[in-house]
Amino acid sequence: MTTATACASAQERKGVVTFKGNPLILIGPEITIGAQAPDFQVLGQDLSAISLGSFQGKTLLISVVPSVDTPVCDAQTKRFNQEAATLPKVQMLTVSMDLPFAQKRWCGAAGVDNVKVVSDHRDASFGKAYGVLIKELRLLSRAIFLVDGKGTVRYVEYVPEVTSHPNYDAALSAVRHYHAGERAPTH
Repeated sequence: MTTATACASAQERKGVVTFKGNPLILIGPEITIGAQAPDFQVLGQDLSAISLGSFQGKTLLISVVPSVDTPVCDAQTKRFNQEAATLPKVQMLTVSMDLPFAQKRWCGAAGVDNVKVVSDHRDASFGKAYGVLIKELRLLSRAIFLVDGKGTVRYVEYVPEVTSHPNYDAALSAVRHYHAGERAPTH
């Protein structure tokens, strides 16, 4: 099955996000708080396969960006890299469609080493599973997901305008509330 055929047969969601004001179509389901996090398979910078199971038992903050080589994605990844140093019990993951080699180069140049940056380039497994694959661009839409150690989704933000920043404070508050034993605020 070709990528175009796979995208055509997957669920399409309209009116969720825009890029510079232009509406886009997202491929995949909307992930909701309380749902079981879907599995995925992405590539590490060493081309190793990474799945949701790779983080079993760990709290996982997933930061989704279109490309680390753009200003907002750069700032988003650096912000979560900085925050990761203060949240040792949380695994921070950045997912983009960038090639693993480009991610490795960018991480080295940016000094990003607290966040695991992974590529969904091969088959858009993450994008389709989490409903963030942009049909028109074959990039991932900006989003944040918090998944607990049992695989339950605790926080979700689909950023309505792809070129805008996510709500860092809300995402980090959700992480801190969750680790304090409180129910994370919904968003």
